[in-house]
Amino acid sequence: MDFTTGELVTRKSYNNDLLFRVALVKDDIAKLHGEYTRLEADSPFEDLTQVQSRELEKRRKKGKEQEEFSYRLFRQDYQLMREKREYESTDGYHSDVSYFQLPTKVLHLDGDQNYLRKCIELYERMGMQVHGVHLYERDMPLEIGDLIDRIQPDIIVITGHDSFSKNKGIKGDLRAYRNSKYFAETVREARRKNPHMDQLVIFAGACQSHFESMIRSGANYASSPLRINIHALDPVYIAAKIAYTPFMEKVNVWDALRNTLTGDKGMGGIETRGLLRTGMPYIKEESEESTN
Repeated sequence: MDFTTGELVTRKSYNNDLLFRVALVKDDIAKLHGEYTRLEADSPFEDLTQVQSRELEKRRKKGKEQEEFSYRLFRQDYQLMREKREYESTDGYHSDVSYFQLPTKVLHLDGDQNYLRKCIELYERMGMQVHGVHLYERDMPLEIGDLIDRIQPDIIVITGHDSFSKNKGIKGDLRAYRNSKYFAETVREARRKNPHMDQLVIFAGACQSHFESMIRSGANYASSPLRINIHALDPVYIAAKIAYTPFMEKVNVWDALRNTLTGDKGMGGIETRGLLRTGMPYIKEESEESTN
């Protein structure tokens, strides 16, 4: 059976557990990208199964339900943080004085255009300011410096696809990973620009990535401590938690992870200060007043 680029498939050898999109076909080998997980794999045609429309609809429905559940949890957290912030901004009193917030700027580098689009949709749904850039993982270390100079981000997300191959080495060997070395190099280049971990917050990694190398390179958060697959949207929730936490507060690592779809098996990090700054009073501009 022949397979074409863009086709959705599963792997027989893994009990058809994950849904993949065919990214490239060469001879009888297909390069696969996870549809919901940031995993990249190579597979012979004979190991692949085409996903029928009914099965595809079932998988997509389940995936959407998981994403909505995680989003609702985040919204609940966000509402609690907002109420606390309003209380503290007015010193516990009801006040007619309105406040303003300085938006946190996110630079999101992604090796997968499809994932980047989904992530940007979620950032925008959360009311966040994001600059998304599609780059192949190997090109990220070369481009990150110029992007930081141009965009001046507060948070950088460095992600795409990755995988660990036990045929290439042990879990501690960076050479056994498809793209972990590029992610780690990108983090190091970013830290050359800004070494302060509370001024520039970095998430790095994808499915099965070499967690330790990301953290040693200077990432605040990274994947994947237990070398498991992470969901495509998980980095966004980490960024959002940091972005909406006041800068005078530390973000407990578990608090940052608990609303993700993967949790602490797929991601970890270090205590990091929030980035949200609130001020008052908020003064309406004339153009705003004229529209009311």
